[in-house]
Amino acid sequence: MKEIKIKVKGMHCEGCEKRIKNSLGLLDEIENVIVSFTNGEVTIKLKKEINLEIIKEQIEDLGFEVIDNEKSNS
Repeated sequence: MKEIKIKVKGMHCEGCEKRIKNSLGLLDEIENVIVSFTNGEVTIKLKKEINLEIIKEQIEDLGFEVIDNEKSNS
């Protein structure tokens, strides 16, 4: 299972975390989402491949800024 970590700017509270988690959770390719506003990070576990631009657009459509991402295998 692949894991993606994305740095996100503009999260200030648990409500921000919930909005991102709920939005990304709607994507079929995503198995699990962990969001931390304190770390400014979103960790995504994938069921199958997805274009990273889709994830980035999903986050940015909520009003947050994606500032970095890295892909890793876990």
